Amino acid sequence: MSNFFARFGNELYTGKRSYPFVERKKIWLGAAAVLVLVSILIPVFTGGFNLGIEFRGGSEFRVSDTASTDVHRGEQAVDAVAPGNQPRVSNIAPGTMRVQTERLSDTQTLEVKGKLATAYGVAADHVTSSFVGPTWGADVSKQALLGFVIFVALAAVLMALYFRTWKMSLSALTGMFVTMIITAGVYAASGFEVTPSAIIGFLTILSYSLYDTVVVFDKIRENTADVTASTRRTFAEEVNLAVNQTLVRSINTMMVAVLPVAAILFIGAGLLGAGTLRDLSLALFVGILIGTAATIFIAAPMYAWLREREPGLRKQAERVEARRSSANAAV
Repeated sequence: MSNFFARFGNELYTGKRSYPFVERKKIWLGAAAVLVLVSILIPVFTGGFNLGIEFRGGSEFRVSDTASTDVHRGEQAVDAVAPGNQPRVSNIAPGTMRVQTERLSDTQTLEVKGKLATAYGVAADHVTSSFVGPTWGADVSKQALLGFVIFVALAAVLMALYFRTWKMSLSALTGMFVTMIITAGVYAASGFEVTPSAIIGFLTILSYSLYDTVVVFDKIRENTADVTASTRRTFAEEVNLAVNQTLVRSINTMMVAVLPVAAILFIGAGLLGAGTLRDLSLALFVGILIGTAATIFIAAPMYAWLREREPGLRKQAERVEARRSSANAAV
């Protein structure tokens, strides 16, 4: 098996084996546009994102050491005190239930605590309550948006300085935005809560997406350094070769990153019931997969599309075709 992968990687690097990532750029960019549109429409038709209490404010109760994880018990307990409140009840850890409601008065809070203790068969001191005000939630939302804007602005500046060409920077940022929007769409479709941890996860995957893009683009820059004087391959073909040459590295990096996140998401949150890890792990899991794909299918092909129209590269492509035609005629 190791020999197979070694041979596979060597064939990709030398160009003996090649996948047409750039040649089929219209397919990839069209598919990305459709996925982005669907991802934008999902929260529109599903009523928006499932914002956590940190963003919308409200009251939260935690019931510990309970043998039952029936969410209906918590819903009935809240409904008995505040009808029509539509509480969000979830199992966040083994033996621990979380109940989130709209803002309750002090009297209602005490009554709900008693009802929850009775419903889950625990002592009163096993039910705790807290309150998040709307002002604090608005501040969290503002800081999250500010952090995202600062990140994108710094990324744009650093990409422009590092690559020294706006076309490469634009392609890298486009791949990053595609990653962000599709991941947000998956998040909206799943119904998972958007919490500060989820925001941290989003920023983390954007960093990962840019890291993978920088690795691939460095190889593209190396391959195309003297492309105008070459008649061996066109600019688009050199870009495609660079993507193939870094394909194994991109896949390996993605697998190393996604496996522990998958363990957290499917084992920790899914099997063990560690619900507090779901928001962070889902954003990371989806974002790592989409980020890797965005570099290969979006960022690199888009850069080739932006550059191959340049007059100098058009002439170079004509010289390549002329050499190939002459070689074929000689044969």
